[in-house]
Amino acid sequence: MFKKVMKAADQVLERASHYALLVSGVLILIMAFLSTYAVTRRYLLHIPEPYSYEIGMSMLIACVLLAIAGLQRQGKHLRVDFITNRFSEDVQAALLNIFVPILALFYIGILTWQSWDVALYSFQIHETSQSVWQEPLFPIKFVVPIGSGLLWLILLAQLIRGVTSLAQSLKKMRQ
Repeated sequence: MFKKVMKAADQVLERASHYALLVSGVLILIMAFLSTYAVTRRYLLHIPEPYSYEIGMSMLIACVLLAIAGLQRQGKHLRVDFITNRFSEDVQAALLNIFVPILALFYIGILTWQSWDVALYSFQIHETSQSVWQEPLFPIKFVVPIGSGLLWLILLAQLIRGVTSLAQSLKKMRQ
């Protein structure tokens, strides 16, 4: 039963992280076009255009927050391994698959919880930017708890896989 639930959860998280990376990539493409448009207007047509910068900054925030969860799912984050390389492979596995996710779950859990409150407050007061354009800020503020919430779920699944793997290894050693 547990294996079926974990397999189903892994499939959902895999799909969600895949879409998060896809959206992040599309946002990078849009930001490239916006930057090209802004530079063209400013330097070729001598008409400054402030909106591209603001839209690009909002998209950059969304891009980073969505990509973090996808990269964690794929295990492609940079690792500072000068400490973990000093330990055996079993200890490295325990550190990277159990200890680090526990610390990250604590931090990301607080980030998700607090950013949700900030996003909800921004929505309730109809917060806008201080620029001339005055775009609403709540959509980008809701990306923070969504991206960090997805990361929290991925870290939880990683922790569960690490604990079950460690339990299976210990069980094999006893036999």
